[in-house]
Amino acid sequence: MSQNPLRLLLDFDDRIQRDRDQPSAFLHRRDRRFALDCEQQGITPDASHWLAHMDRLSGPGSTVTAGSRELRLWRRVNGGFVAAGCLIGILTMLGLLFYDGGQRINITVILAFVLFQLLLALATTVQALVGWQPWRWLLKRLRRDHASPTRARLQPLLMARAAHAGGVAFGLAGLATLLVMVVVQDLAFGWSTTLDTAASGYHNLVNTLATPWSWLWPAAVPSLELVEATRFFRAASGTTGIDPSRWGQWWPFVVMLWLTWTVIPRVLLLILSQGLLRHRAARLLARHPGMQALLYRMETATLDTGSSHNDAADLPDTRTRSRPDLLPDTPIMICWAGAGEPELPQRLQAPDTRIFRAGGRATLAQDDEVLAQVGDQLAGQKAPAVIVVTRSWEPPTGELHDFLETARERWPSGARVTLLPLASDPNRPPETHLVQPWLRFTERLAPGFASVALPPTDEPDPYLAGSVQP
Repeated sequence: MSQNPLRLLLDFDDRIQRDRDQPSAFLHRRDRRFALDCEQQGITPDASHWLAHMDRLSGPGSTVTAGSRELRLWRRVNGGFVAAGCLIGILTMLGLLFYDGGQRINITVILAFVLFQLLLALATTVQALVGWQPWRWLLKRLRRDHASPTRARLQPLLMARAAHAGGVAFGLAGLATLLVMVVVQDLAFGWSTTLDTAASGYHNLVNTLATPWSWLWPAAVPSLELVEATRFFRAASGTTGIDPSRWGQWWPFVVMLWLTWTVIPRVLLLILSQGLLRHRAARLLARHPGMQALLYRMETATLDTGSSHNDAADLPDTRTRSRPDLLPDTPIMICWAGAGEPELPQRLQAPDTRIFRAGGRATLAQDDEVLAQVGDQLAGQKAPAVIVVTRSWEPPTGELHDFLETARERWPSGARVTLLPLASDPNRPPETHLVQPWLRFTERLAPGFASVALPPTDEPDPYLAGSVQP
């Protein structure tokens, strides 16, 4: 299990959301057992080890976690912002450097635009810290506006990180365009403003902005003589008395100005947003309501009296709540999460048997396709029935619960599902203690929809042989 705090939080939150439909007693026994196993192995139980344990319980093939899916979505969002930033950066720089041979490229406009970009970058970080979401319209398009409360708290920082990634791409694309334009064109820079500004005052401004790189590249710091010589006025008709080569001496300053005050702040704020995101994810994980409940279940011993009543005068209920049913006569069979591999019981291998495979390594799209194909097979049958083959030694999972609930909604009315937990030897019945979790699992489904059957073998049914009390 990855130690990335963001992915860890997303996986944990998803698992807690799926555990909401499970009985509290079942969750307590499961997590207490996990804590005792960790104690025997000398491992400190934490969220990472617990998620890895839950993945093992879910069976092989469940490698794509909820955190991976969520981060994959945000990587696509970041990629979209980067692509848009590159395109806008190129077009913006071409607009700023537009030169028709008449008027000069105004340094004042470039200074104002760089200041605007700096303020925009700072505003993006501030809105993420205060939780404001100006990108809510985009989240609605991505269908992320109804996320869990934990994920909703992460969305401002996630969107700020995407915006900063786009800002970095914007700055780098603009810088590359500037350097190309310097090489392929003879650009003429100058400065002008409607305000009554002296050349000395303008020189102080650009000299202050050039302070960060003045020691590194002195040629990129405009001199007072350059500032005085390159001021132009809109009404001026010519450049008499000015050396034409001086109009191009501003380009080192423009390059360093763009790099220092547009690209570098975005890079630093992108790194900051990533650090803030990891810090908030770690804090949300520690304060997650499900974490507090998990720690309580792991630290508190379980006490199972065997009674389902609240009256203390009742004797413990030692009867099983349900019994295995008879195996239905149906040729439709679904092997769940690799069950039935490498072979099914010999008595189930009839020529007309239709075998479908779902869960485990199968994707959600493949599971949906299996549901649709089985629904077509059941259409028109008087007593539609399906056998779902599972592994008896693997406990029921939330994925199987969701699969069966979806099947109940899509399949014809009156369809029944029979769970067939197989032993490691498919031609022998499973141990009775391994069948009990599957019997309890069917009780959590819709009444009358699912039952459990034992595989047909030559050995006697342990439930009829007296090994389990009626």
